[in-house]
Amino acid sequence: MNPSGPSCVHVITGGFPPGSLAGHDMDYARLRLLELLREQGLLATVGNDFTDVQKWLPLSKLMITYVAGPFLNDEQNEFVRQWLADGGRWLGLHGSSGGKAKRVEWSKNRRMVKTSHHDTLGGFFISHPPMRKFRVDIADGSDALTKDLPESFEVTDEPYMVEIQHPSDTQILLTSKLGPDKSGYGFDYEEDTALQPDGKTRVLGYTREMGKGGVTYIALGHCHSPASRNQLAVDHNVNIGVDIPLTFRGPWETDAYVQLLRNAIEWGVN
Repeated sequence: MNPSGPSCVHVITGGFPPGSLAGHDMDYARLRLLELLREQGLLATVGNDFTDVQKWLPLSKLMITYVAGPFLNDEQNEFVRQWLADGGRWLGLHGSSGGKAKRVEWSKNRRMVKTSHHDTLGGFFISHPPMRKFRVDIADGSDALTKDLPESFEVTDEPYMVEIQHPSDTQILLTSKLGPDKSGYGFDYEEDTALQPDGKTRVLGYTREMGKGGVTYIALGHCHSPASRNQLAVDHNVNIGVDIPLTFRGPWETDAYVQLLRNAIEWGVN
């Protein structure tokens, strides 16, 4: 494989501010992603945020992001959009649908700010209740991204609330009947625009073509270490602040999630 051609994979894992873990075990996620790339004989470059995308993406067929805070600014976003139009592919994981949050007046809570980053990714993170176990349903079992997956699987993770930005040209891959958010936990929001019309379903994974390339986003993927743990609870039936594991790998130890990542990497480089 020639590293000077469009055959590498650029992996971005990191929090904000720079060097922050931002509630996630970034080293673990980075290591697991690099291991999955090595399985497929792929070369990788790495970064902690989007600062150097103009440097690395011309060498790359696929960009994988696992971030909590970093997001594309408008200039970087325009570069990425052109890269996608020319055939690049972006696999966004977990907190990649987040980004900048602002304080809400007269409140301790913050509210997520939608930017051009979310328009390109195709999803905008609103909030999430505390972690718990839930069922994930495969919306399209015929797609290459969902091959070798069961019709549904259970996972313990953060139940993300993600607003789909381009529903008319977005192919839904994963859903879960998580229902309305009544937790009072997480970020502030005016309206739950992530809940689907049936009042139960939330989208947890999708793919979307952009020019000659495309974007796939998977909301699953939380992990934390003792140094980065900041969860209130891992199950809606436990007391807040009780039974929180010091080390959590949940979805990364779930066969279906790992298979999903393998499929997505294969999608990204073929």
